[in-house]
Amino acid sequence: MTLAQKILARAAGLQRAEIGQIITCKVDLAMMHDSGGPRRVAPKLKQLGRGIWDASKVVVVSDHYVPAIDADSAHILQLTRGFVAEHGIEKFYDMRGICHVVLAEGKHLQPGMFAVGGDSHSPTGGAWGALMVGIGATEMAGVLATGSIWMRVPETLRIRLRGELQTGVAVKDVMLHLLATLGMNNDYQVIEFQNDDGADTLAKLSMQDRMTLCNMTAELGAKTGLFAPDAITYRALDRSTPCLELPSELQSDPGAHYSRTVELDLNELSPFVAEPHRPDNAFPINSKREYYRSIKLDQCYIGACTGAKLEDLQMAARVLTKRKLAKQTRLLIAPASSDTVQKATADGTLSVLLEAGAILLSSGCGACAGLGAGLLGENEICLASTARNFKGRMGAASAHVYLASPYVVAASAVTGVITDPREFLPS
Repeated sequence: MTLAQKILARAAGLQRAEIGQIITCKVDLAMMHDSGGPRRVAPKLKQLGRGIWDASKVVVVSDHYVPAIDADSAHILQLTRGFVAEHGIEKFYDMRGICHVVLAEGKHLQPGMFAVGGDSHSPTGGAWGALMVGIGATEMAGVLATGSIWMRVPETLRIRLRGELQTGVAVKDVMLHLLATLGMNNDYQVIEFQNDDGADTLAKLSMQDRMTLCNMTAELGAKTGLFAPDAITYRALDRSTPCLELPSELQSDPGAHYSRTVELDLNELSPFVAEPHRPDNAFPINSKREYYRSIKLDQCYIGACTGAKLEDLQMAARVLTKRKLAKQTRLLIAPASSDTVQKATADGTLSVLLEAGAILLSSGCGACAGLGAGLLGENEICLASTARNFKGRMGAASAHVYLASPYVVAASAVTGVITDPREFLPS
């Protein structure tokens, strides 16, 4: 079996889970946020006459409407806080950061777990060796009432990596390359990241790297992303062995079936840019160098669960050290969590960004989700470290959003046009 099959088999109480089989799985953890969570599920639970099956397995995070900028936002947050109090949910993170990042910081995910999240980027949990899928509010109400959900066992698309990322290249570039190659219609598949034969590439990818890769399997159209847990995973969890019992070891078996295998040499990868209005509309930055240098940027944005974790801010700081922003370009920084802000303050990252001229925003989904500060005006052009650049997502429908790594966003904020970050980094 693949790792995904093994996790689903355990969740369903089966020895085997066959691809295509419809099974009923017990949920180990359910995560909701203020936008799609309590305000959507509370009326459904009331209609069903049901409470929450196990409040200890529920995590709630307020991250979309924080801090409240109007009465409607304040009301949504009020509903969220009231729901948490009513149902005795102790794992509540109020205005502490973006749910996917806060979930990891709280060490709520563990290898072998089957988890659901009320957000499309819930596949981020796969970085921890958990099978985590995004579901809608109706499905979440069912999970909260019963503690279970049906699944059709998905196929696995295998991404085999070798080599290592070169100077100025980030895992965001890996995903943009995969989007350009595989497109956005990899429906109902698990994307599992593995080492190529004889390679130790995964050992060079941090947990935050893995989170970014799994996070953006949503853009590939996949059901979720997944890494087999290893020493890096267990070290991040402060333990050496898994807590959950599975039918067999926590990795895909030799000879397991894959829908497809894609091999990628990271040594050959260069920075990428995704052009409006699709993440898969992506190209190596130097393949269109002159064109990109002609695009004048109104705003650069480093934010979102995809692109504003501590290591993302550190990438930007490496570029911005002793440099200033272009006069006509603003750089907004929305750190992924309050913990990220504390660590970026302690290690000097934040001071580098602010000294360069960046504007610090509060932690949360913010402009990435079209909420709060940093929205775009008519016809404005933005380069962002976020995962999506759909028309109208970050503000005016006439605005144009390009996607890139924090390296590229920071370098471009200095020049005012889309720029290869390797021009600013030592080789």
